Amino acid sequence: MDHLSSLSRLSALLAGGLGHPANYNPVMDILREEFAAEKVFFLLLSENGELAPVASAGVEPAHFRKLESASTSSRLSEVVETLAPLTIEDLSKDAHLSFLIDDNAKSLFAFPIKLSGRPAGVLAMITSPTGSPTQDTVSLVSVVSSMIGQDLRVDRSVMGQRQKLLEENTHLKQELKEKYTFKHIIGTSNPMKQVYEQITQVARSNATVLLRGESGTGKEMIANAIHYNSLRAKRPFVRVNCAALPDTLIEAELFGYEQGAFTGAGRAKKGRFELADGGTLFLDEIGDIPLQTQVKLLRVLQEREFERLGGTSTIKTSIRLITATSRDLEEAIAEGNFREDLYYRLNVFSIFMPPLRERKTDILLLAEHFLEKFETEHGKRIRRISTPAIDMLMSYHFPGNVRELENAIERAVLVCDSNVIHGHHLPPTLQTAEVSDTVTDLSLDAAVAAFEKDMIQDALKSNRGNIAKAARLLGSTERIIGYKIKKYNIDPHRFKK
Repeated sequence: MDHLSSLSRLSALLAGGLGHPANYNPVMDILREEFAAEKVFFLLLSENGELAPVASAGVEPAHFRKLESASTSSRLSEVVETLAPLTIEDLSKDAHLSFLIDDNAKSLFAFPIKLSGRPAGVLAMITSPTGSPTQDTVSLVSVVSSMIGQDLRVDRSVMGQRQKLLEENTHLKQELKEKYTFKHIIGTSNPMKQVYEQITQVARSNATVLLRGESGTGKEMIANAIHYNSLRAKRPFVRVNCAALPDTLIEAELFGYEQGAFTGAGRAKKGRFELADGGTLFLDEIGDIPLQTQVKLLRVLQEREFERLGGTSTIKTSIRLITATSRDLEEAIAEGNFREDLYYRLNVFSIFMPPLRERKTDILLLAEHFLEKFETEHGKRIRRISTPAIDMLMSYHFPGNVRELENAIERAVLVCDSNVIHGHHLPPTLQTAEVSDTVTDLSLDAAVAAFEKDMIQDALKSNRGNIAKAARLLGSTERIIGYKIKKYNIDPHRFKK
């Protein structure tokens, strides 16, 4: 027998990676041909210790199915236990496996498949009775068994990695869903309660949503919340910042392009509409897209189809569109910079995000949320924000909205050298005359007085307005602190609540 030729064919098959053991039928065919066997079959050891047939050559379908129940209780299990070859010279006398042959006498040879020195399965063949297999046969089948074992090891490694990636993907999706649940949107003010109600109304539908509001108010977070609480939550959520893309590239990013569509298009690329198919596409700053792109976007919304740049094939799309803008679209329409028909297509369900100055009661909640976030991120231990610092936050108008507040708290955490954030830790923009309604005084006496007043108020707060305890905390006397309280017009009763 030309063992070398058979090994070469088997090696070529296995080197390509057969993947699942059920794809081993071609290997069984080669072995059946090589040994002139009547039947060859491969049994895989399951996690619960049972042998199950996965591939065969010459075995009838009915017998293959019957092997599943007969294998574990037959002598084939000895191969798994001993990791040694097994010979059954007269298979007709085996009560469990005799169904595999006709009335003629046949022999069965079985060989262990090992994986890292442990049993992984059994390779068996049925031939005419020839006594024990020759040394050449044993050697060849041992090599084939090792090749199968190696292929199984690679397959299981790949499957393990794939399973790990699937689990990580599922875990990340769950984290995203939890991150963007309503409870993670901070705010209890009346304007925010209205936003929550609107999200609840629209999330489970496929309606197009237009988010309006100033920059930094949290429109992207609301878009995430709508998607991850919708029927498309398990599908992609694709974001595009239209203002960040040049007019010459925005169409290519949205609709994709074919190879050679323009200079530099070396290969075809899917656009964001294709990538978001079945899920949600979020177009931020929709008011900044050029008029030419607005025409194509309108067609996608109307017909649910488009073509890539340089392409002729029409691509169908099923997406849920959420858009956001900080611009006055009605004014843009009047100036001829935004199409009125596109506006009505986008403005199916509009949600207005209130600026932070209109939700003052949320400022402290947001500040404490960001404080907890950044003290963990930067490895700090900060217990609270001092009363004067809170007053500064509450009196500021925050033109940059929530994003500006977040940046202010992060800066304060970074520069804070104690466990309390004081007013001087906040950005200079929060400490100007316009914010505090005081005359700017940069003298040393004024700066010391402001710092002294801050410390006294903080001590009073820590001791619930008790002047004696506050004095001890500051290393001073009750008389001196009492004098300072009158000097700075501080009301100790304010801190007894």
